[in-house]
Amino acid sequence: MPFVTVQIAKGHSIEKKRQLAQAITDALVATMGTKPEWVTVHIDEFERENWAVGGVLHVDKHGGRHVEKGV
Repeated sequence: MPFVTVQIAKGHSIEKKRQLAQAITDALVATMGTKPEWVTVHIDEFERENWAVGGVLHVDKHGGRHVEKGV
């Protein structure tokens, strides 16, 4: 029974999260032969002010905003 945790920044639509959960489930079914109903996907969202790369907070790199493509 696979349990997958995905960490992403807040700001993604519910539809994108549905697509993500389905893609992860499909990949595990295809590669591990597990049943879809046995796959658990946990999406852990975090604030961009709590994420830094190269010593700079993500919120500072992008002006404090996030625009999801295709929304």
